[in-house]
Amino acid sequence: MSAAAKQTRKFWGWGIEEADLTQEERSALVRSMEQRFNLSGLEPAAPPRLEDIALPEPRIKPPDALAAICSTDKFERAGHTYGKAFRDVVRALAGDFSNAPDLVAFPKNEQDVTDLLDWCGGGKIAAIPYGGGSSVVAGVEADVGEAYAGAVSIDMKHFGKVLEVDTVSRAAHIEAGIYGPALEAALKPHGLTLRHFPQSFEFSTLGGWIATRSGGHYATLYTHIDDFVESVRAVTPTGVMESFRLPGSGAGPSPDRMMIGSEGALGIITAAWMRLQDRPTFRAGASVTFPDFAEAAEAVRAIVQAGLYPANVRILDQTEALFNGVADGSVAVMVLGFESADHPLDAWMTRALECCADHGGTVPDGAAPGEAGATENSRDTSAARTGQAGAWREAFIRMPYFRDVLAGMGFIAETFETAITWDRWPDFHREVMETTEKVVREVCGQGRVSCRFTHAYPDGPAPYYSITAPGRRGAQLEQMAEIKAAVSEALIRLGGTITHHHAVGRYHRPWYDKQMPEAFRRALAGAKKALDPAGVLNPGVLVDPL
Repeated sequence: MSAAAKQTRKFWGWGIEEADLTQEERSALVRSMEQRFNLSGLEPAAPPRLEDIALPEPRIKPPDALAAICSTDKFERAGHTYGKAFRDVVRALAGDFSNAPDLVAFPKNEQDVTDLLDWCGGGKIAAIPYGGGSSVVAGVEADVGEAYAGAVSIDMKHFGKVLEVDTVSRAAHIEAGIYGPALEAALKPHGLTLRHFPQSFEFSTLGGWIATRSGGHYATLYTHIDDFVESVRAVTPTGVMESFRLPGSGAGPSPDRMMIGSEGALGIITAAWMRLQDRPTFRAGASVTFPDFAEAAEAVRAIVQAGLYPANVRILDQTEALFNGVADGSVAVMVLGFESADHPLDAWMTRALECCADHGGTVPDGAAPGEAGATENSRDTSAARTGQAGAWREAFIRMPYFRDVLAGMGFIAETFETAITWDRWPDFHREVMETTEKVVREVCGQGRVSCRFTHAYPDGPAPYYSITAPGRRGAQLEQMAEIKAAVSEALIRLGGTITHHHAVGRYHRPWYDKQMPEAFRRALAGAKKALDPAGVLNPGVLVDPL
């Protein structure tokens, strides 16, 4: 049965069961890892079976008025235990679901949300907002300590509608629980798009994007969900908060910005007005190779500082290009693309390729039709589906499925992303790579560290580092924790951010505390106290309750 006919969300890992790696893909991955790391006898662990999982008994029981929207179903509790981080998958493969929520609640309206928060506040029960569960920073995990009587995962899946579309202003009023594909399908008849496509697009929601300050696929200009929020409505334990719907405002600190990135610690987002765009009809794309990653980075800087604003200007270093099947490991690769709903893009592409040529870039012979400057009138263009750009796109979408299998083979397969200004980038990159490669060797004996740019700004890039290393079964979590600590300390020491688009959650919290000014920490704690006086909303995320 095809994935389109049946879709069963994994309760333990990324995506849907029907889209998981085939046996042939698993075997090819095993052979590849054995060859790259001179290993033998690798065997992926079998996925956990629900019937073999032991969940702790629920510590709480909902009041009769809420019983109809609350569930203790084993699949639901197991599926709401973790997000989709590497360490989540490792624990799930080991059968450890000790942090399962006691209940999963499915509110159908704002009154249900209010009633749930009233009950949680009165009973000192942790309330964990849940969108699509794609967090990679323990943002949805009920790891709340002994101070709470229990924990409820509040799943917003019933808030899944586009309520109104304003075609004059190009905006829409959208409920927070809608998933990416459903949102775009609802906007398509109007010729509009939100044009926000994170890697988790298929398995994440609008409310989750707003709460985590999600970064989308597009590499310049409109990079974060922040750019699209017109107004936000949220339910807090002390009442509903909704901002004016405005194209812009200079009226003091923004209530929208208080909720954007709040990660469920200040309230539960129920709806938002979002700025839209016309669906693109013109596209131009190219793959450009560089003999040196540093020169590729300089080409990116030239392009973004020229104000060309490409939709995609990602660069992959030699290792990243090799691991993604884009090149043979001897060159760095730029995936370059432009989109417009208004005009042909030949001039923009021509100028961008000139910037690339100035820094040693070349368009390889035999590039797919449309990759080197031709405009197209369909989203599914040959340029997007073939050649180096197409190979990278397919690898990007499928990578989390491969990550799950690598975790089951005993590997360390983790990423970290940051941002830094251009003036500090060369030294920053060198020191981060040296630190990461050193700690990976010390902890794992060997491993590969690679880098790509996910986003680029006129004042700096957002580098994304990937680690692939053979770990020790049963010790992967401890190994990764040691690597994570060393790398995170280096990021903060060198002036980078602990996260550019993966949110803070519980995983990044120790280093977010170091990045956050003390005066701001006190102000955030005050906001937490004002909106969540009982301290029940997502405890441990962003800031501790007073």
